[in-house]
Amino acid sequence: GSGGREHALAWRLAKSGHEIVAAPGNPGIEQVARCVPIGVGELDRLCELVVAERVALCVVGPEAPLVAGLADKLRACGVTTFGPGADGARLEGSKAFSKQFFHRHSIPTAPFRICASVAEAEAAIGELGEVVVKADGLAAGKGVVVAKDAAEALAAARDMLEARRFGDAGATVIIEKQIRGREVSVLAITDGKTLEVLPAVEDHKTIFDGDRGPNTGGMGTVSPAWTSDDVIARIRHEILDPTVRGLAADGIDYRGVLY
Repeated sequence: GSGGREHALAWRLAKSGHEIVAAPGNPGIEQVARCVPIGVGELDRLCELVVAERVALCVVGPEAPLVAGLADKLRACGVTTFGPGADGARLEGSKAFSKQFFHRHSIPTAPFRICASVAEAEAAIGELGEVVVKADGLAAGKGVVVAKDAAEALAAARDMLEARRFGDAGATVIIEKQIRGREVSVLAITDGKTLEVLPAVEDHKTIFDGDRGPNTGGMGTVSPAWTSDDVIARIRHEILDPTVRGLAADGIDYRGVLY
């Protein structure tokens, strides 16, 4: 990878005494790693690099190569890899898949409808009231519109489905009932059986002060966030643990971060 997330991972691994090779890296990562100019979408070249360098552990930062199956390819080459295979990466790569997964395994989630046309979206907006409109696929953190009214929601759905603002990522949209409250992001590391819950994080994604404006791709982040031990215990009991059990029940060998 080449972003701030990958810089943090490379910095911490280097601090622990590991020799780091990064692809493609960035000027910050270059301070702690040897960078090789191979893009995250060049899966075969990445596998060749990892094998040639006799890498002991490959850490895949970005979502897109995980969704494309990079972790599967690396494991097929015999390389220990941190990151889910393509089947598990659908939790991040397809909001429709993740919502259906939550529903199937009785994991709390906002009421939703999956829509492939503007007519379906309009009916869902009428049914659910105040809604959030989400592009199904990866949209670099920008594919979510928290609509203030039905007209804005319908315009957002039309923008995704007909104008294809997010390309194929918006060929399907999720219309989701708005839930009001304070946001928290909880990440956990899992080997597919056990969980290690990381400190809670609070994102700030809207473009203007006062929590106004559209979501941005980047975000400010505060950690530790506002949670309590009781809140984290509830998140683990109601969401994280059932997700790990559900993945196992669905035959998905998930190794990496659950977000």
